[in-house]
Amino acid sequence: MSRAPRLHPDGKTRCPWPGDDPLYVAYHDTEWGVPEYDDRALYEKLILDGFQAGLSWITILRKRDNFRKAFDDFRPEKIARYTDKKVHALMNDAGIVRNRAKIDGTILSARSYLDIMEKGPGFSKLLWDFMGGKPKVNHFKTSASVPASTPLSVQISKELSSRGFKFVGPTIVYAFMQATGMVNDHLVDCHCHASCSKLQRKPRLKAK
Repeated sequence: MSRAPRLHPDGKTRCPWPGDDPLYVAYHDTEWGVPEYDDRALYEKLILDGFQAGLSWITILRKRDNFRKAFDDFRPEKIARYTDKKVHALMNDAGIVRNRAKIDGTILSARSYLDIMEKGPGFSKLLWDFMGGKPKVNHFKTSASVPASTPLSVQISKELSSRGFKFVGPTIVYAFMQATGMVNDHLVDCHCHASCSKLQRKPRLKAK
């Protein structure tokens, strides 16, 4: 597959990785690189990126609705209380990726998430503080220039690991940062690069 941006039949130039798959193209256009500040949504994406390890993202994307149903819409307060019976049911659910270590890791990560939410600083704030509250806009011309990890993803990986999160290595974390718009890694000639660059809003402060 070419590593340069590609012109599609609809007249839009896109990053090469979604190819022609309609589901992948829609994800690329509407989700990937869009800044996400919602605590629960960030948890969901981090968990799914962990499940992706060793697989392609399109595999996870096609199963995402099944994952959401199986994991109670990724509500950490529910996942943190999963029993052995629930884990057994998940291991028999053909609609998801049946990996015991990743399922166990999801439960442990949910407990770590709740700890951050209850004792501070909050999951979104913890992550976005590494970015100064706004996305880093990169200007890569080909996907060959895009790194698999960065010193910042190493830092965030260490922070999450120290707090008990699982499957949060630097490469997984960088993929997560790209997907949630912490970094804008759309190639400069991709039509989404400019639109995502305009979304450098700061998160709304929650009323206490």
